[in-house]
Amino acid sequence: MTEQTFVMNSKEISEILPHRYPFLLVDRVLSINLEENEILGVKNVTVNEPFFQGHFPETPIMPGVLLLEALAQTGGILVHQKGYTKKIAVLLNVAHAKFRKPVLPGDVLHLHVKGLHISGTGGKIRAKALVEDKLAVEAELSFALVDKGQL
Repeated sequence: MTEQTFVMNSKEISEILPHRYPFLLVDRVLSINLEENEILGVKNVTVNEPFFQGHFPETPIMPGVLLLEALAQTGGILVHQKGYTKKIAVLLNVAHAKFRKPVLPGDVLHLHVKGLHISGTGGKIRAKALVEDKLAVEAELSFALVDKGQL
C-alpha cells in the first residue's frame, strides 16, 4: 500500500530531520502518498515563536524565509520516506516564490508538497502553505542529496 494516512508526530519527525528547536518547523505529518510523491504537513504558529520578538514585533508576521524552510523540511520528510534514508536534502534553489498572505500567531499552516523529481542526487518539489484554505505562500524548491556524514 503506497498511500499512508496517519499522524507522524514531532518525535518521529525529529528522527528524520536533522533540525532542532527553534528551527524544526514541521509539527506533524497528516498524510503521505508515495505513489503520487505528495505529503501534507502541519506547522502550528504560536505567539511564543522566537522570531516574533524581532520580526515586526508590533505587528508580528512569520518571516517568509521560515515559511519556505517549513516547506523544504516537509519535502525532506517526503524524500526520506521515498527511501533516501542515509541522505539529507540541502536547499539549492528557490524559484517562483510568491507570498500571498501574511502568517500570524495562532495560524495553522498546512504544508502541501509535491515531488516533481526525486533521485539519488537531488530533485525538485512544488510546495504551498495554506492557512484556513487560503494560499499563504507557494514556490518551487530544488535540493541536493548529500550523505549525512558529509555535513
